[in-house]
This record gives sequence, C-alpha cells and structure tokens, in this order.
Amino acid sequence: MSETPPSLLGLTTYLLSKTGKAARSRLAARLAERDLRLWHMAVLSALVDFGPHVQRELASRLGIDRSDMVKIVDDLAVAGLVDRARDTIDRRRVTVTPTRAGRAMLADLQAEALAVQRELLAPLTGPEQAQLAALLRRVHAHVHEGSEEPRSGR
Repeated sequence: MSETPPSLLGLTTYLLSKTGKAARSRLAARLAERDLRLWHMAVLSALVDFGPHVQRELASRLGIDRSDMVKIVDDLAVAGLVDRARDTIDRRRVTVTPTRAGRAMLADLQAEALAVQRELLAPLTGPEQAQLAALLRRVHAHVHEGSEEPRSGR
C-alpha cells in the first residue's frame, strides 16, 4: 500500500519530481563508484557532443556557476579526462577539450545511465518508454525554450 497521499499522486509535477529524484540518486550512486558526479558527466557530454569549449561558455551552456565549473574541470583534468589550453592572446580564456580517455569514460557513464534508465522504466513496454521519452522531450523543450545558449557556440 502506498504511503503517498492520493492527492499528490494526481499531480504530474509531483510524480516528475519524485521520479527525477530517484533517477538522479541512482545515477549519482553509480557515478560515485568512479569518483565522479553528475556535473562531470554533463561536462563530458557537452564537450563530446558540441566539441571543445571555452570554460566560461561551457559553464553558461550547462547553467553551472563559473567557480563550480573551475572545480569540475580541475577534477576532470586531474583524472586525465579533459585537456585545458590557455588562449595565447587572452590568457583568461581556457579552452577545454575531451581526451581519448574522457570519451571512453563518457561511453561507460552513458552505459551506466542506460542501465539506471532500464531499471526505472522496467514497468513500461518498449513503445511506452519511447512515448514517455518523446513526451518528456517536448516538455523539456517547452520549459527551456529560449533559455539555452545557441548550439553552435564553441
């Protein structure tokens, strides 16, 4: 028997929040086994998907505070997952590039994320999972409309 009040179970926002929290917690636990956090995965994903970025622009693209981004990139650099290069003209500009090891790590992290996804979505059929993903992409696009940086920026 569910301990959740039926009035909350009738709220999609509540269900999204609780399910998102469970997904985040499970994925965070898997990443922690590799001494990584969700932001590390997000940064690697952005670098692999969009190419090298100036650190400041990467922070903006992902909505990460610039001082937090410094720590995240430091962690990734120490682990050999990214390279950093200072601009020769403007020394304040640091370009971050994924290494071969970073790309391999991201592939492993994505496999972990897919395993968590399979666990969470196990009660749904394949077509239901695809429908849920399509609907969530639409909601995501609506919620983030106009708030993201242009995808071509590097």
